[in-house]
Amino acid sequence: MILNKTRISLLALAAMIMVVVSACGKKTDTPAKTPTVPTLTTAGISLLGQTTATCGGYITSNGGAAVTGRGVCWSRNLLPVITDAHTSDGPGTGLFTSMITGLTANTLYYARAYATNSAGTAYGNSQPFTTLKIIVDSVTDVDGNHYHVVLIGGQSWLRENLRVKHYRNGDAIPAVTVDNLWKNLTTGALCAYDNLESNVPAYGYLYNWYALTDARGLCPAGYHVPADGEWAVLGTQLGGDTIAGGKLKSTGTIEQSTGLWYAPNTGATNSSGFSGLPAGYRINYGTFYSMGNVGYFWSATDTATVNAWNFVLDANNAELLRNFNLLANGFSVRCLKN
Repeated sequence: MILNKTRISLLALAAMIMVVVSACGKKTDTPAKTPTVPTLTTAGISLLGQTTATCGGYITSNGGAAVTGRGVCWSRNLLPVITDAHTSDGPGTGLFTSMITGLTANTLYYARAYATNSAGTAYGNSQPFTTLKIIVDSVTDVDGNHYHVVLIGGQSWLRENLRVKHYRNGDAIPAVTVDNLWKNLTTGALCAYDNLESNVPAYGYLYNWYALTDARGLCPAGYHVPADGEWAVLGTQLGGDTIAGGKLKSTGTIEQSTGLWYAPNTGATNSSGFSGLPAGYRINYGTFYSMGNVGYFWSATDTATVNAWNFVLDANNAELLRNFNLLANGFSVRCLKN
């Protein structure tokens, strides 16, 4: 009996040793590390313009998870976030550069780089910057009317519609109010919208195409009526014709008593300083149309037929529209510096 008890005790002891050895030999798994948001800084502002700027960032750590989105956000608030205006510059870490667009001239903004991973979005430091001023000059026509001149890219444009009543040599431009007389003209003429002189201070005169191509000169000295190609350059400088109209139109609406356009005045920012107005137009038969809705502007280029090219701003879109119309129509005129 004693022998059997001893044997049982030895077996139990051996089992305990095996358990201990087994426990000592078992590998312990390391807990997975929880990702954190990325670490980054905001680059300085460069290539600053009236409506654009260049920024960017430097992502020094992805926080333990892949960076799936990065870019720069900006606003007029001190700490912009990605629900504000922002760029999307793809995934990854390291250096990146962003182009900021759609800004308003002479305005204080703040920009921050951002980076997003599975843990969330992190931001760099806030960078303040002020866009450049729109450079405004002035010129006077032969009648003594004063106009502001705005520099857009490399072009200097009148900021107001032409309202001169004489050619540069002093000869009067006929003011034609009678419809039947207007439609038969083949020489230069002007009129006020609805033949009301009270419309002229804000909207200028409407001119037929013959007036602006008269050899005696319509624009102030040193200026000319822009050709079709010069209007095209203007659209290109403002990001293309599909959005240039909004940058050319004056802001506000008639309904809100904040401007001269009927609602919705789509896309209007006047970020160019051109201050385009909806002066309407007069068709070749003499009838007036669409003040408050559209602005028609002549170019000095004809189509080698009975038409000439013109450009249109419309309350219902942000485009700079190119069109051609009869030479006897009455449209607004903006002059361009030689």
